[in-house]
Amino acid sequence: MNELTVQYRFKLENQPDEIFNLKIDPRTLSLQDNKPESLPEWARLEFYQCPNCPLISSRFPYCPLASNLVNIVSRFNRFLSYDRIEVEIVSQERIISNFTTAQRGLRSLMGLIIAVSDCPHTVFFKPMARFHLPFSDEIETIYRATSMYLLAQYFIKKSKGKPDFKLKGLTRIYHNLHLVNTSIAHRLRKASQTDSTVNAIVLLDIFTKALPKAIEESLKEIQYLFTPFLEKTKKKGLFFKRKKSNKIS
Repeated sequence: MNELTVQYRFKLENQPDEIFNLKIDPRTLSLQDNKPESLPEWARLEFYQCPNCPLISSRFPYCPLASNLVNIVSRFNRFLSYDRIEVEIVSQERIISNFTTAQRGLRSLMGLIIAVSDCPHTVFFKPMARFHLPFSDEIETIYRATSMYLLAQYFIKKSKGKPDFKLKGLTRIYHNLHLVNTSIAHRLRKASQTDSTVNAIVLLDIFTKALPKAIEESLKEIQYLFTPFLEKTKKKGLFFKRKKSNKIS
């Protein structure tokens, strides 16, 4: 399998482009060669360590997620949240370009890095990173996350495990992600000279509140998408037991 690559190019008028070439292992979906040789104090594991972090500093002196954000912070100190920029994302499958704000462009980049950083609480998002969708909105995120989680339950059942079709585990995943985002935001406030990276995390964290709420409301926000299919299958009786015939042959 070939190495997965994603390039983010940030274009700000009258300033040099900032280019990030991300290399992702195709099997482990872990980010490769993205950490600088010398890491700052704010990347240490115990610096605003997440309250739900299972790692110990004797084995992991540096937070894997924070370590993978160091290059972004050091290069975005000249960007303000609402600076208008052009962001171009190049992958093997497509090129996506968007005129947006620095914080929205960073939100997309940081969301990808967080998913493939090998933080124990973000490994669930690796398949979403494999099929990266830049600038996804709330509805797209709800659709993708719930679809991916339910597909994971299929594989769990296939492996003789106990699937969770009530999505309780997905709510826990997003609760843990909220704690991670909060701690990362504390780190970035200490590390950054501008507000762009912090506000990017704040924007990402909006989804950690939106998805559990959507699950509580039985995913009504996206249910309409399936109405044609459900009506068709109901008519055909594909998902409904037919009454046994009492006829004697």
